[in-house]
Amino acid sequence: MTNQTWQFQNKFKSLLIRGGRVIDPANNFDGVADVLLVDGKIAEVKPEINFSAEKIFDATGKIVTPGLIDMHVHFREPGQEAKEDFLSGAKAAAAGGFTTVATMPNTSPVVDNAALVRAMVKRAEEVRLVNIKIIGAVTKGQLGQELAEMRDMIAAGAVAFSDDGHFDDNAKIFLNALDYLHDTGKLIICHEEETSLVKGGVMNEGKRSAILGLKGRPTVAEDIAVARDCLLAEYTGGRVHIAHISSARAVEIVRDAKKRGVKVTAEVTPQHLMMTEDLVNPVDASTKINPPLRTQKDCDACLAGLLDGTIDAIVTDHSPHAVEEKDREYIYAPSGFPGLETSVGVLFSELYHKGKIDLKTLISKMTAEPAKIFGLNAGTLSIDAPAEVTIIDPELVWTVDTKNFYTRGSHSPFVGRELKGKVVATIVRDNFMTLNH
Repeated sequence: MTNQTWQFQNKFKSLLIRGGRVIDPANNFDGVADVLLVDGKIAEVKPEINFSAEKIFDATGKIVTPGLIDMHVHFREPGQEAKEDFLSGAKAAAAGGFTTVATMPNTSPVVDNAALVRAMVKRAEEVRLVNIKIIGAVTKGQLGQELAEMRDMIAAGAVAFSDDGHFDDNAKIFLNALDYLHDTGKLIICHEEETSLVKGGVMNEGKRSAILGLKGRPTVAEDIAVARDCLLAEYTGGRVHIAHISSARAVEIVRDAKKRGVKVTAEVTPQHLMMTEDLVNPVDASTKINPPLRTQKDCDACLAGLLDGTIDAIVTDHSPHAVEEKDREYIYAPSGFPGLETSVGVLFSELYHKGKIDLKTLISKMTAEPAKIFGLNAGTLSIDAPAEVTIIDPELVWTVDTKNFYTRGSHSPFVGRELKGKVVATIVRDNFMTLNH
């Protein structure tokens, strides 16, 4: 498959999706059915629908799901638009099947006030290809020294808060943040690496880092941070969400906290489910991420946590960088790579097609569950719900090629990989976006 261009503007008043396998975990539905969309809403879902729709899409042999949700992306706007802006990020999201994404606040300037949130909400409405939600900073400048005006940001449209990219070392300030948000229902997304233990580290600490001569970031740094924040959430009754969990022990800590009734949820990335430190190559910075790629034991624990409900959501941590930034020595290159356009292919190839996860669970972790965690009117094919739908061809084989990326980031560890499973259509309200092939 060589032609992977997308048509992004394809407006409709009514659309009938025929004969696909409809998987809607929010309504516990899994079966062959038609889906009718009218005036930007779900109008009907049943085995056979007789309706003269303006557009008809034959979904035979394909999977029809609620629009995918990714509550952890980096679109770099404002201030770093050369890496990614809302338009390029939205196109990448649509091409990956995501109808709702949430962008992190570690931009330049940091999104730590209501004025910036309002400006970004307006910008998202202008782009309009997908729903772009705004996450505000917990502390001013993400410096961990003074709380940002989070309530003002909520009024301006912020859906959650995070100092992602930084661990908030000051436990008192973090406790105050949980208290401050206690009656709002909003949660704090936590980047969990105890700072003093990871300073200067560029990969997982262990035998592999010693062999390569690279300074490591130990799993215990994540474990300590997760344990602290679970305890503070338990103490305050606040809500914490563990970002990109990667350590086996951290998964165990979250599992135990949930059993005690702590208000903690967690997310995991495809890379932390299936990639290990053995893939680290000092001359290829595409595998440099934070937290770093861990061991097979950690990957297995993350998958087990996903299957038993300890981990609630799958995210991409989509993190594009400029070419000249990533084309540097491993120790100097920034962390992260773009993941929106490869996520479904990687998850289907490495998990679903290998029998490691069932489709209902996989789709639930990318639709219904993140919608519930963040209080979104999304992630469902319920009647009158927003017309946000993803259509996936589970058998479509394709090769990852950055020439076909819509993101501005090009350094992906999946480049050249043959994957099985690809999004072929993404619907957001009255816009039917399709893959031309």
